[in-house]
Amino acid sequence: MTTDRTDWLVLASLTERGDRTLGDLVRSIGPAETLSRIVHDRHISTNLAQKARTRLAALGRPSGQPLSGIAEEMLEHADRLGARIITPADEEWPSSLDDLAGITADGNPTLRHTDPPLCMWLRGPARLDEALQRSVSIVGARAMTSYGQFVASEFAFGLAERGWTVVSGGALGVDVTAHRSALAAGGVTCAVLACGIDQPHPVSNSAVFERIAEVGLLLTEWPPGTRPYKPRFEARNRLIAAANGTVLVEAGARSGARSALGYARLLHRPAMVVPGPITSALSVGCHIELRQPRTVLVTSVEEIVEEVDGVSEPATSTRGTGRPEHADNTL
Repeated sequence: MTTDRTDWLVLASLTERGDRTLGDLVRSIGPAETLSRIVHDRHISTNLAQKARTRLAALGRPSGQPLSGIAEEMLEHADRLGARIITPADEEWPSSLDDLAGITADGNPTLRHTDPPLCMWLRGPARLDEALQRSVSIVGARAMTSYGQFVASEFAFGLAERGWTVVSGGALGVDVTAHRSALAAGGVTCAVLACGIDQPHPVSNSAVFERIAEVGLLLTEWPPGTRPYKPRFEARNRLIAAANGTVLVEAGARSGARSALGYARLLHRPAMVVPGPITSALSVGCHIELRQPRTVLVTSVEEIVEEVDGVSEPATSTRGTGRPEHADNTL
């Protein structure tokens, strides 16, 4: 007999993250029955059965054998790394992640892996459900300009001062600037990784990641040892978009950060964009997004809060009173 939590942990090991076929089955018949069907290879799609067999073989688990040992090994590994794993069976699980089940692919192949995660690996003292309850994602270009750095710093610092969790992806440029500024404001920040919890990427941000793990949260849906391949950044962006709203600071025409804004719209979350100079290549993506329906132009922290909170603060100031220059850029 396995617990619901064990079922979730084992299921998370059997397919690539965000698999909609598996997610639909779990929502239809529950995790225990889904796992039973996979173990005994009955009443499941050929595609899902093949994926599970491949993963089980990689894990050294022959088909038809009890799989609870997979969960035990996961929990032991997390403990060795100073991490923890949560599943939808845990109180810490944020309901906002479950909203991802409402994203429909509509024939778009890039949206086939948009299902809610089955488990999350975490490092840090903050509770994920509480951190995401009042949260804003700030994303943008890796090769940001000084303008992008200033805006990301101002917004992250100001939001953290007001008690909002700042969520981003831990990447170079806008992401790490947002994390640093939230830390400088004494706030909570979450870095959503596209790799294992033990694989800091980029390595140059390792000091920031360690600081986040001390006061905020590092989180990922991928197990330790997972490398950050390109498709995983796209999948990671759907988790970033599960915050109360997403702000795009700077982005080129082909910037991957734009997908986070697209997911925010699909989740019916506020999708906010900072305008830039029309002569800047790193604002082209922002201006393209501003032409999309249900996208809001923002120029201040107050305007962001109005969108995500529904409670108006005076939106008259063009720059915050808090100074993000206090951020420790040595991190």
